[in-house]
Amino acid sequence: MVVADLHAHTTNSDGEMTLDEVPAAARRAGVEVVAVTDHDRLHPGLDAPVTERDGVTVVHGIELRVESPAGRVDLLGYGVRETPALSDLVGHLQRDRVERGRAMVERVEDHLSVDLDVTVEPGFGRPDVARAVAAATEYEFGEVFEQLIGEDQPCYVARDIPTFETGREVLAGACALVGLAHPFRYEDPAAALELTAALDAVERYYPYGFDPEVSAVEAAMEANDLLATGGSDAHDHRLGRSGLERSEWERVRARLPDP
Repeated sequence: MVVADLHAHTTNSDGEMTLDEVPAAARRAGVEVVAVTDHDRLHPGLDAPVTERDGVTVVHGIELRVESPAGRVDLLGYGVRETPALSDLVGHLQRDRVERGRAMVERVEDHLSVDLDVTVEPGFGRPDVARAVAAATEYEFGEVFEQLIGEDQPCYVARDIPTFETGREVLAGACALVGLAHPFRYEDPAAALELTAALDAVERYYPYGFDPEVSAVEAAMEANDLLATGGSDAHDHRLGRSGLERSEWERVRARLPDP
């Protein structure tokens, strides 16, 4: 039974759920713990590494995209205490996100001869572009990525990404735990898992939609003394699709600061 969903996004980045809606969504899913891991951004509504909101434990986290020898991967930081280095990094990334978002919106509008009527604010991401396109045209949400804003598509705009070493160092200085997100979403999972030698954890549980070869993750966990994390990667209100059972959560909890 999943008691801790340690990968969820809010409207602070590209999710649909507000922070105030997290406890109700957790209760609907039977989840006791939720980690808010917005993309490249700290949540301004969370002022401590771990808090209690309406009976639900909320872990302040972050999902940071980095460039590594294995390609672009995502790091998950848990139990965040904001540091000057992290503040500087996310500030730079958010300014870049806004510029990138505006450029993508302009490219889509020019390409489709349509007015998306969307405001690009901090936290804006490609899912926001896709939702705006789907609302204004006959494109389905997934088709927007496949045909317009995915890599190598006509309206794609690249963004600035820190190196693995920089991202890991900054997160390690600010977070109680730093782990690799969803290793089987990368083109070379084996190469991605090699990065865990420099990390604390790996996302062992994730709703991929297929059955991954988890023995590779378990081998990395044993070799590098990693904690297991897991979560639904919710960008909507559906929590608990994946995550940690109680004993696994307790091992993670022991590494996090008290509320």
